[in-house]
Amino acid sequence: MLDIKFIRENPQVVKDALKARNSKIDLDELLTLDEERRKLLAEVETLKAERNKANDEITAAMKAKKNPKEIIDKMKVVSQKVNDLDKKVGEVDQKIANIVYIIPNIPDKSVPIGSPENNKIVRAWGKTPTFKFTPKTHIELAESLGIISFGIATKISGSNFVLFMGQGARLERALINFMLDLHTKKHGYKEIFPPFLVNRRSMTGTGQLPKLEEDMYKLKDDDLFLIPTAEVPVTNIHAGDILDEEKLPILYTAYTACFRREAGSYGKDTRGLIRVHQFDKVEMVKFTKPEDSYNELEKLLENAEEVLQLLNLPYRVILLASGDISFSAAKCYDIELYAAGTDAYLEVSSCSNFVDFQARRANIRYRQKGTKKVSFVHTLNGSGVALARLVVAILENYQNEDGTVSIPEALVPYMDGVTAIKPC
Repeated sequence: MLDIKFIRENPQVVKDALKARNSKIDLDELLTLDEERRKLLAEVETLKAERNKANDEITAAMKAKKNPKEIIDKMKVVSQKVNDLDKKVGEVDQKIANIVYIIPNIPDKSVPIGSPENNKIVRAWGKTPTFKFTPKTHIELAESLGIISFGIATKISGSNFVLFMGQGARLERALINFMLDLHTKKHGYKEIFPPFLVNRRSMTGTGQLPKLEEDMYKLKDDDLFLIPTAEVPVTNIHAGDILDEEKLPILYTAYTACFRREAGSYGKDTRGLIRVHQFDKVEMVKFTKPEDSYNELEKLLENAEEVLQLLNLPYRVILLASGDISFSAAKCYDIELYAAGTDAYLEVSSCSNFVDFQARRANIRYRQKGTKKVSFVHTLNGSGVALARLVVAILENYQNEDGTVSIPEALVPYMDGVTAIKPC
C-alpha cells in the first residue's frame, strides 16, 4: 500500500497515477479523512495532557489532605471525552484503511501511460515455426495423442479444469523439475514448497485482497483461500520480519498449483488450456534493497526468458502500460509465447517490481548494516514459468506431420530419454 504521509504530501502525484491506471478512487475523500483524523488526535492529546495534570493535582491534594472530589469529577469528564474521541479515531482509521487498501501502486516513470494498446514490445527471441502441413491446435493434438482429457476433467470437477494422462502428465512433471533445477542450480534461488491454502492476512499482504476477492476460491467454513500464485505464500514467509541487510537479496523459487475463478472471463478463450481454473506454475520471488530492485527486475526477467530459450520456443517481451499492470506492481514485463496451431501469442510469465507496496502491507523490513535504522524492502516476483500455456506452445510448435510431438532437447533427460510423444 502507499504511505499515507506520501499521499498527504504528494496528492497530485497520486491523482496522476490513479488517472494513468484508469482508477476512479476519490483521493479527496481520503485526504479529508486524514485531516479529520489528525485534528481528532490533536484534541485527544490535549485532553490527555489535561487528564495527566488532573492526576498530578489529585496526588498533590491527597498529600495535603484536601478533598480531591472536584478534581476527580473533572477528570472523569475528561476521560469520557478521551474515550469518545478514541472511538471516533478508530472509526476514521477504518474508513481510511478501506480506501488506502484499494489504492493501486504508482507506476514507475519508465512505464508507458495508457491502456493495453500502449503496451510496448521490448524484444523478441526465436523464430516462429513453419510447417509443410496445417498445424493442429493443442486441443486436437491432446485428444489424438491421448495425453489430456478435458471431458473427464469436466466430469470430475466442472468446466475449465484439466486432466493430464500418461505422457501428458509426465511432460507436466518434467517441465516443473526442469524449471526448478534451472532456478536453483544456475540462478541461485532457494526452493520452497509452500501451503496451497493461505489466510486473509497473507492475501491482503500481497495485494489480492480486498480488491480481487471475487477472482479467488475461498473455503466456506474457514477464512482461507486457495492460492492464485505461489507469490502469496512465498512473499509472506517474511511478513512482519526485519531482515539483515547483508542477507539481501533473498531469492526463492516454488512450484505450486494455482487456482483462479477467472470471474468475468467467461467466453474468453475458455476452450483447452489457455484459460483454466487450476494450473501449475513455478514462481520466483525476490526481497531486495530499494536501490537494487530495478536491476533485480531485469535479472528476474532474464531468468524467466532462459527457460524458454532452453526449450527453443519463440517469445516476445512486453512492457505493460499503466492501465494494464497489476494492482500491486510499479513495473511489469509480460512474456508471451508464440503457439503455431492457435496462431497467437500467449502470456506465460509476468515479472513485476512492487517496490515497497507489498512490504508495507505485509510489514517486511530490513535493518541497514551497522545502524539501528529499519526500512521497507522491495519485493519482486515472476513466473518462471506458467505451465498450462507453456504446454500449449510445446505441443503446437513441436508437432510433426505424422501426429507426434517432439520433445524439446532440454527436456529429454527429464522424460527418461523419450524424444517424442506418440499416440497411446
